[in-house]
Amino acid sequence: MGARVARLFRDFNLENRVHREIGKAKPEVAPRHLTHIDSVQSTEVTEINDAIHKRNDPLLGLLKSVYVESKDPTEAPKEVTEENVEERRPLKFNLPGDPYGIVELTDVPKGKLSIAEALKALNNHKNAPQTWTLDKVAQEYSLDLKDTKALLEHFIPFEVKIIPPKTKDDSKQIKDT
Repeated sequence: MGARVARLFRDFNLENRVHREIGKAKPEVAPRHLTHIDSVQSTEVTEINDAIHKRNDPLLGLLKSVYVESKDPTEAPKEVTEENVEERRPLKFNLPGDPYGIVELTDVPKGKLSIAEALKALNNHKNAPQTWTLDKVAQEYSLDLKDTKALLEHFIPFEVKIIPPKTKDDSKQIKDT
């Protein structure tokens, strides 16, 4: 009931109020900020604009005389030079079979490791850190000492822990019926 009364007062003489608002004078737009453009500078700007948009017949004639014909070049075989050849080293360790669907590698660039070699190096260092020191791993796999330190410090090989089954004395077990 109260909503109907409120609506009556809200909509009372609505059309006249709308026409009154529409008929009011619109507020004036704020004046633009005055700029201090020198007359010399403004003439330079207009001259540059005229020069850009002006038709230059000699240049247009030269442009029309140009004919470009393009063809895809045949790819020439790259010549192997002494500078382009990276030093490579044979792999120290491979996984049996075709691991991860990767083509079997025979060598890698110096300063790089294959996945299998990285796992082997990490595992060797973890199992025997006295024999597989930072220097020995770097020398064995032709790695940079800084990279080897980062590898051994930040990467840890997976560790499998086998938990022995509990005995009958330790816990209750469900018996088969």
